[in-house]
Amino acid sequence: MLAAAKSEEAPAPAPAPSATPAPASPKPTGSARKASQEVSPEAAALRGTTEKMSRLRKVIASRMVESLQVSAQLTATVEVDMTAISRIRKAEKAAFKAREGVGLSYLPFITKAVVEALKANPKFNANIDTEAGTITYGASENIGIAVDTPRGLLVPVIKNAGDLNIAGLAHQIGDLAARTRDNKVTPDELAGGTFTITNYGSAGALFDTPIVNQPEVAILGTGALVKRPVVVTNEFGEDTIAIRDMMYLSLSYDHRLIDGAVAARFLSGIKARLEEGDFAGEF
Repeated sequence: MLAAAKSEEAPAPAPAPSATPAPASPKPTGSARKASQEVSPEAAALRGTTEKMSRLRKVIASRMVESLQVSAQLTATVEVDMTAISRIRKAEKAAFKAREGVGLSYLPFITKAVVEALKANPKFNANIDTEAGTITYGASENIGIAVDTPRGLLVPVIKNAGDLNIAGLAHQIGDLAARTRDNKVTPDELAGGTFTITNYGSAGALFDTPIVNQPEVAILGTGALVKRPVVVTNEFGEDTIAIRDMMYLSLSYDHRLIDGAVAARFLSGIKARLEEGDFAGEF
């Protein structure tokens, strides 16, 4: 699930590679243990009780089961080096915030790469009706952004996302996420999506297998950004180890319409676009 417009995602630190074993992590202090194990009064009050499911929870439960029953779902995952995007954010985020009034998170870059991939691969921006024997391709890229709210998961939609630049996407993501959490989005803003992005990485998960949001045929999950030592090739063609900002992207797709090789190429295209980091024209 997604806390959608987390403006200042920061990669988690990781130790540099070493020939000797890393020292053991320090044990949590008493105060740290207490904070991690603290039980809220609300959580304590639920123990041993039974409650009615909310209307929203019933709808979510029904739609998730229906999605798995309707479509043949598989998930493919790639690891993406987001270092180039991190450098852009570091260089641009202060000026961007001053100019646009919104934070510059990783999500607008990912959404931009997804939109470009959808334009080149319209099968992922389609829906399928096996009974009628038809495939309907979207006339625009309407990107659902899953938002984790106190009431449950909701998916407001950025309409015509293919017409927006990074700044436009950042505004839309921030606005829709805030109004969704405040229960101020309209029913129309929760409908009409053609592809969904869910950012479970904002809660710390590395990767997941998201369920396709019907009647769409694919959904992209974004994992937590972490610093990790990886093998990279320098300008001389030599391999070396470097500390990079890494993220897993997971694509769940409907195998009734999309073959595995097609899904892999789509996902690899998004990976290449983000690792290239050529977004200079956006600023």
